[in-house]
Amino acid sequence: MPGRLEGKRIVFLVENGFEESELDVPAQALRAEGAEVVLAGANPGAEYVGKHGSAKVRSDVAAAAVRMDEFDALVIPGGYAPDRMRLRHAMVDLAREAVRLGKPVAAICHGPQLLISADVLRGRTVTCWPSIAVDVKNAGGLYVDRPVVEDGNLITSRKPDDLPKFTEAIIRALTSSAES
Repeated sequence: MPGRLEGKRIVFLVENGFEESELDVPAQALRAEGAEVVLAGANPGAEYVGKHGSAKVRSDVAAAAVRMDEFDALVIPGGYAPDRMRLRHAMVDLAREAVRLGKPVAAICHGPQLLISADVLRGRTVTCWPSIAVDVKNAGGLYVDRPVVEDGNLITSRKPDDLPKFTEAIIRALTSSAES
C-alpha cells in the first residue's frame, strides 16, 4: 500500500554540527510515508558530522543545484548547523525561494537562523530554541514558546522533544497540499 507521501520530494539542508535526531526522526518518518528525502549540503557527496559526533551523513546534492520547484518541502534541522548554513548563499537563497513559492518550510531548534538570514520572518509567528528568540524578534518575527507553530507555509519547533509534533505538522502540510 503506498504511503500518504508517495511521489513527494523533500529536501533537507545539512551542514556540520546538525542535531542528529532533528534530521533522522523527520527524515525516517517522511520516508516511511513514501516520500523521497534528499540531503543538500554545500557540496555533493560531502560528509557531514552531527553535533554529538555520533552520526555522519553524506549529501546527495549541492544546495546550489537544488531547484525548489522540483521539491515539495524544505526541512532545516537545528544544532550548530544553521549558523554555518547561513554563511552559504545557496542555502539562504533556497530557503527564501521555498518560502516565496509557498512550499512548506520546516525549521527546528536553531533552524530559524537560516530563515532570519533569508529575511522571511517579518510578520510571521515562529518558535525556536530560546537563545535565538531575540534574533527572531529583531528580524520582525513574533516569537512564541510552543512545541510547534504553523504560520502559513512556515513550520517551526523548539527542540528534539518537539519532534513528534514537528514531524506530524510536516506530514499534515504535505498531505493537505496534495488535497488542494
